[in-house]
Amino acid sequence: MIDALFGSKTRIKLLHLFLNNPGKSFYVREITRLIDEQINSVRRELSNMLNVGIIKSDTSDNKLYYEVDQRYEHYVPLRAIFSDNVSVSEQSHTIPSTLDWQSKLDEVGNIKLAVLAGVFVPNSVTSVDLLLVGNPSPAKLKTFIKSLEKQEGRELNYSVLAYDEFYYRLSIHDKFITELIASKHIVLRDEEKILSK
Repeated sequence: MIDALFGSKTRIKLLHLFLNNPGKSFYVREITRLIDEQINSVRRELSNMLNVGIIKSDTSDNKLYYEVDQRYEHYVPLRAIFSDNVSVSEQSHTIPSTLDWQSKLDEVGNIKLAVLAGVFVPNSVTSVDLLLVGNPSPAKLKTFIKSLEKQEGRELNYSVLAYDEFYYRLSIHDKFITELIASKHIVLRDEEKILSK
């Protein structure tokens, strides 16, 4: 049934391979062996998938490697279809309510400003998913990020800045901060009302 829906047996096998191995890259001949398909068919489908954006490529040791792009906008629902072991929370992907976030941020400790963007916000074009400003406990921060990544089913790009550094970078119109604020985002916490001034 999935073959009929997605149109190509090779594409189905490739999606299955990539979505079950996030963060792992493969070169063409390796892929051909793993999915047991003709090399021309594999190359054609890899090209199609690159154009769509679900995979990305990189060259290393004179070989072209491919891996799933975990930032692809439909990554989570496709992973729910093709992955062998997806949790229920990944399948019913929703942005947690602000109340959930407030209690999570309180657990991390000493967060004055928190901004969601990237994969959390539809049509956000920034590469950063979460900006935290403050002086959180490194151990608690690591636990928090790991639980978020597990919940999202993908790696997240996050940035942590001390409050003084953030304020300075905001005042000089630093490119990173300016692009984040110009892109679609959700302010989860802003104790000093710095973004609403």
